[in-house]
Amino acid sequence: MPNTTPAPAGPLAGVKILDLTSVILGPFATQILAQLGADVVKLEPPEGDNLRHVGPMRNAGMGHIFLHANAGKRSIALDLKHPAGREAALRLAEGCDLLISNVRPQALARLGLDYEAVRARNPRIIHVSCCGFDQQGPDAARPAYDDLIQGATGIPWLMQQYGAPEPAYAPTTLADRVTGLHAVYAVTAALYARERTGRGQAIVVPMFEAMAQFVLGDHMAGQSFDPPLGGPGYARLLSVHRRPYATQDGMLCVLIYNDKHWRSFFAAIGESEGLARDPRFATHGARAVHIDAVYAEVARILRTRSTAAWRTLLDAADVPNMPMHSPQELLTHPQLRATGFVHECAHPSEGRLHALATPTRWSDTPPARSQSPAPRLGEHTCALLAEAGYSAAQIDALLAQGACRAAAAPDSGAAEAAA
Repeated sequence: MPNTTPAPAGPLAGVKILDLTSVILGPFATQILAQLGADVVKLEPPEGDNLRHVGPMRNAGMGHIFLHANAGKRSIALDLKHPAGREAALRLAEGCDLLISNVRPQALARLGLDYEAVRARNPRIIHVSCCGFDQQGPDAARPAYDDLIQGATGIPWLMQQYGAPEPAYAPTTLADRVTGLHAVYAVTAALYARERTGRGQAIVVPMFEAMAQFVLGDHMAGQSFDPPLGGPGYARLLSVHRRPYATQDGMLCVLIYNDKHWRSFFAAIGESEGLARDPRFATHGARAVHIDAVYAEVARILRTRSTAAWRTLLDAADVPNMPMHSPQELLTHPQLRATGFVHECAHPSEGRLHALATPTRWSDTPPARSQSPAPRLGEHTCALLAEAGYSAAQIDALLAQGACRAAAAPDSGAAEAAA
């Protein structure tokens, strides 16, 4: 079963991207761009993206996170430290609208793939560098990973303020994915700017600044003012009682937020609680001042009925609520199944997989709801080199020199299982 790229569909159909990213930040961004219709060429080192090797997996080099972050892409494996491999990358860039990397800019320059070098071969190129820190600051050359940036921007501090026994990272690649979304809008805005001006440009998307914006937007609080009006931290988000509430038989997420919600809640539970007359609950400002006490009261009340009883009561009162789900439960959620967001696909080497569609829906230029599966390492090396103008003999020479690598055929047993 060949891994072919489907006909372009979506608002970015016709855009070609040379993707030098690895792990999560960059691949997450280019996965979104591929879902929107871009032709994404994933350039990997001969050993492959590190995330290929993180299990669980059915076959070596096809780890679960890699599969979800790289669907819809084509893979070429080049040794960029080999002169012929670097030249091949530049020839690929000549036919692309965009080059995006999360290699440190200093290392990218040593490889001869910085903006100036690539622009010399393609003046219209948009060159996007996802890195740890803005290149105008003293930390420009420092390495960065999700854990480091979470720590540097205060996530572990916030977790401890929230009630964790000690500082802790958020159990998701928060900094990578937040920065990846910044990269997506930077790419699309740069493509629009080039349509207007005809010029490409270099863009830096730094993790530290992206996450600092994300965190400080909520938690500057009194530090917003000069001189300060208090310490940092948005009290509602840091309340130890801001968590799913225990009911008689389970857990329920409830947010009684505005005055209308509170009036409806009081009417639903009856006057026996007397909360409608409690000044701490009277206004949005009063509730904000007493947020710990307010949430603690809600927690006490939610324990008095079953989850089903509360859902019926709160839905009738139009008070926002949702059940608490595990990742496993999300895969069968009626909403996500009905919209096609979660669906199944067949991978030529990995068998049946759960896959995720783009969460956006378009009236005029809809992206395809499913994509070609994540590629094996070097699966499209020969085809992509041919597209860049290399002859069959030249491709064979590159392979013999070790400047590139091509994938072996997929395991026939897995392919049969996928079919």
